[in-house]
Amino acid sequence: MIDVRPFATLGGANHGWLNAKHHFSFANYHDPKRMSWGKLRVWNDDEIAAGTGFDAHPHRDMEIITYVREGAITHKDNLGNEGRTAAGDVQIMSAGTGVVHAEYNLEPETTKIFQIWIMPDVRGAKPNWGAKEFPKATREAGFEVLASGRPGDAGTGALPLNVNGAVMAATLAKGQTLTQDLAPGRAAYLVVAKGAATVNGAALAERDGAGIVDEPAFSITAEEDAELVLVEVAKE
Repeated sequence: MIDVRPFATLGGANHGWLNAKHHFSFANYHDPKRMSWGKLRVWNDDEIAAGTGFDAHPHRDMEIITYVREGAITHKDNLGNEGRTAAGDVQIMSAGTGVVHAEYNLEPETTKIFQIWIMPDVRGAKPNWGAKEFPKATREAGFEVLASGRPGDAGTGALPLNVNGAVMAATLAKGQTLTQDLAPGRAAYLVVAKGAATVNGAALAERDGAGIVDEPAFSITAEEDAELVLVEVAKE
């Protein structure tokens, strides 16, 4: 099954400094049909104005992954972690027993991010933060694992997660196709960060999402040069 979620149908709110769109129920947006996709709980498409950001606030027992589409995001937390993550790169925060963090756009232009929350397999883990550069050239015509807690991804250099799931990215030139397997009991959620593509023939424009389940494999074809972000997690 391919459940296409066009960008125009997403919930959200424009707070002036933050223009947020939600693929799943979040904050004041509630849709009982869009609560989660397996272990994937949140996928926010955020545009953060220059010189603004999220003031310090707490989290616990959640895997929070930030994929930067444009600009850069600067992180600081109460554990002493600080870092700047630029376009195309990823940061992860395993909130575990609890962490207080702030995220700011210190750039001169709007920063655009995907913020992804995945429910952990184990509660009460030790908090962790990390960030990594992932040159797009290594993603051509195939998904690169950016962050993962899947046993088979150990030693790949992916940022660690406390969940049997993964965040991946790929860049495709117009006309390129890649095929991704999906094992029984697993679910995937795909968003086109840039460009346009089809997944098993279903059309996706820029920033559209597609929930994928009960498909042994799915094929993605770039209708334009495309940048893709994919989350693969347990179905239940």
